[in-house]
Amino acid sequence: MKFGDYPKAGSLDGVAGFRNYVSSLGLDMPCDDIVAHGPQAPLNAPVEIDGMKIGHRLAIQPMEGWDCERDGRPSENTKRRWRRFGLSGAKLLWGGEACAVRPDGRANPKQLVMTEQSIGDIAKMRESVIDAHKEATGGDGSDVVIGLQLTHSGRFCKPNDNTKFESIIAYRHPLLDRKFGVPADRAPISDDEIKRLVGDFVIAAKRAQQCGFDFVDIKHCHGYLAHEFLSAVDRPGPYGGSLENRTRFLREVVEGIRAEAPGLKMGVRLSAIDSVPFKPDPARSAPGALGPGIPEEHALPYRYAFGANPDNPLEYDLTETKALLEIMRGLGIRFLNVTAASPYYNPHIIRPALYPPSDGYHPPEDPFVGVMRQLEVVRDLKKAFPDFCFMGSGYTYLQEFFPNVAQAVVSRGWVDLVGLGRMVLAYPELPLDILQGKPLQKKRYCRTFSDCTTAPRNGIVSGCYPLDAHYKKSPEFKQLATVKKAVAS
Repeated sequence: MKFGDYPKAGSLDGVAGFRNYVSSLGLDMPCDDIVAHGPQAPLNAPVEIDGMKIGHRLAIQPMEGWDCERDGRPSENTKRRWRRFGLSGAKLLWGGEACAVRPDGRANPKQLVMTEQSIGDIAKMRESVIDAHKEATGGDGSDVVIGLQLTHSGRFCKPNDNTKFESIIAYRHPLLDRKFGVPADRAPISDDEIKRLVGDFVIAAKRAQQCGFDFVDIKHCHGYLAHEFLSAVDRPGPYGGSLENRTRFLREVVEGIRAEAPGLKMGVRLSAIDSVPFKPDPARSAPGALGPGIPEEHALPYRYAFGANPDNPLEYDLTETKALLEIMRGLGIRFLNVTAASPYYNPHIIRPALYPPSDGYHPPEDPFVGVMRQLEVVRDLKKAFPDFCFMGSGYTYLQEFFPNVAQAVVSRGWVDLVGLGRMVLAYPELPLDILQGKPLQKKRYCRTFSDCTTAPRNGIVSGCYPLDAHYKKSPEFKQLATVKKAVAS
């Protein structure tokens, strides 16, 4: 099959056609013929972890909108997005969106920040989710679990200007430093500064508890700072080298939260696998179009991708990932949201899509292969750690066939919770429609146009511009159209 010839999900002939197509790719992707609804349906079964009862299996992934106020408080757009999460009927809101623990750790100048000034507004926003859930379901909200994702963006910090990285790095990376313009004289974050950052995470967690959140996510994914510690094999001192040292930051944050915010539950969103950075293939880029992704040139062994085979980093290897989960078990953390890689340097792995964002590349593989990779990773981890509660990622590209695959992986015990991301930006009622057996509104399915990524990459608020009238009618819609036209010219 030639580059760009991948069929669209909507063109496949029903469940049988979908099953035949993924089989032709060599994928053993489970897909049920009929999706059940009602109290006994597999997706309607409750799940309990650490005393938190989650009413069913469909959950919302953390998604930031690059649309908060400059002081870190939620804007009207932010509040609208969270309220729509509540209207979805989902029983788990994993983290809501990335919330920086201090201003210089933001990925953009309008990222949510947990401060004394923002705590009241964030608390009200959490309450709005419960209120919206009650409105949509008629329930009392007692089986709804809401977390807050705590983060520091590390090498991807842009706290003051959308166009300028102000990178804070765990170590000097042989490929990413050049790719993202880290100055040659930039020293990695010092051990003393890491200690202070641990304290910032603990303070933010205490504030999250005061806001009423059920848990905090200690974010370890997508190339941000805590994730980068996991691959800091060349870093000297107590935070690099051995896996024990590379997990010291996590252990110190957990210990601090236990001491300062007793009773607050914790989870981790983890890039369980990683890979080398990718770039568009210049030899296969047509005029006005990005080429398919190819890996950046790299020396072997490549030791800077946590969860990858050093001798062939295009293959994943769960050896260290499983060792990390053993450490987490010892810390009393068994609540894990499994994701992969980074949207900054290999987006086809984290969020399979047919259309690339403006700073990306066309998929180097059929996107269904990327979906299956994430299904396999969480399946293998669940088999090795059956006492953990796992939430899976990467389902949006399934589109029409999402409910059938979601039910199948839950029924087979591959995963405990199925996470929805971009899909609910376009169609927030999808979880309720599935669980109540209502006809699904196929015209509202996310078709992975990636506008929700292209917009923030260019300093525009994120949202579903193709399908959500709120964004389609906004001034930002015209800004985005101008950006896309410039990229294509």
